[in-house]
Amino acid sequence: MTASLDRRQFARLFALGGSAAFLGHPGLAHAALPARTSGAGLWEDVRARFLMPPDLTVLNAANLCPSPRSTLERVHALTERLDREPLPSFRAEMHGVKAETRRRVAAHLRVAPESVLLTRNTSEANNWVSTGLDLGPGDEVVLFGDNHPSNHQAWTEKARRFGYTVTIVDPIHPHPGTDRYVDAFARALGPRTRVLAFTHLTNTAGDLMPAAELCALARERGVLSLVDGAQSFGLLDVDLSTLDPDFYSGSAHKWPCGPKETGVLYVNPRVQERFWPSVYSAYTGETGLSRTHEGLGQRDEPALQAFGEQMEFLSGIGQARIEARSRELATALHDALVAIDGVRMWTSPHADRRAAVLTFEPAGLDPRRLTDALEAEGIVCANRTGADRPGIRFSPHFYNSMEDVERAAEAIRRHVRQGL
Repeated sequence: MTASLDRRQFARLFALGGSAAFLGHPGLAHAALPARTSGAGLWEDVRARFLMPPDLTVLNAANLCPSPRSTLERVHALTERLDREPLPSFRAEMHGVKAETRRRVAAHLRVAPESVLLTRNTSEANNWVSTGLDLGPGDEVVLFGDNHPSNHQAWTEKARRFGYTVTIVDPIHPHPGTDRYVDAFARALGPRTRVLAFTHLTNTAGDLMPAAELCALARERGVLSLVDGAQSFGLLDVDLSTLDPDFYSGSAHKWPCGPKETGVLYVNPRVQERFWPSVYSAYTGETGLSRTHEGLGQRDEPALQAFGEQMEFLSGIGQARIEARSRELATALHDALVAIDGVRMWTSPHADRRAAVLTFEPAGLDPRRLTDALEAEGIVCANRTGADRPGIRFSPHFYNSMEDVERAAEAIRRHVRQGL
């Protein structure tokens, strides 16, 4: 097996019968593709694995990514068989797929399977953490002000019940850089602080937080760290062995392009004895922490198997290559948008302070109406309303093309000029 695949080999890899390529030919799944992060032909081959029609420009990865055809077919085939043949033997076989999925997810994040819990999404994972730690009067939790509700409201509501206090570190606009943020969090952490919970990449302005530095700061202070990876898992080349958080959460339905209601929670071995289960039920996991913390009763096991195979899909392309491609598209879109008179960009102009989430305000245009207008012409995005950085959010991913970028920028240019 050579160290790379050309386009013809890549096409053959995915023509082996849905996701069976990964099941029957594990060596192919991990083979590296050519180092052509901007090669149009290569990315056309990737796009062809998805069901999206060519005239649909989907720039909403921060909310929901489509799954490739192989993943959809796998979920459908296993679900159909489970309903056609609900035999105890097949159910036992399906229950066992969690072990392989756990191994693949762990390998993707570069940690041991024993420390990985298979959740339903980031929200569930974050809530397992905020419920599973012994916190009470006299304790403090420090939160980043741009956290998702599952990593913000979950803490503040539980503080009312358990009596600990919450301190908020407000986001700084525009992104001020690593040193300013590390200093702000360092000043917030005190002798009563037990947990620091922040977002790796924000879904608001697309700010990339200095996760490694903040995790190191927490360790130095004896504080537990929770990194919400909803916007980094499947987009960035995340190496948890280097990042070294105490907890890391992620969802498969966003950037990994995996099945809905599948996700991950990583729990560092050094804190596992301090982490209580949130749910007690049947059908726990088979190894490590999953034996005590993953009892959720009946699961959607076809989706869980497809989740593991989707990790192989990403690994077959290469997560570093996926990150580079997504950043390349986002940078091109950022540069095109800032050149439009009347566009106010909320996302940082510095490439090292962002990734592939772009938020901007098109002057004089209602975000909801503009989102509807874009959808009507086949451009999918999200909108933000209210006083906090209102506007439009584009989040391109590796299945997008430069033509998608140009189409979206031209649509914004036209609507800003002509109105709605």
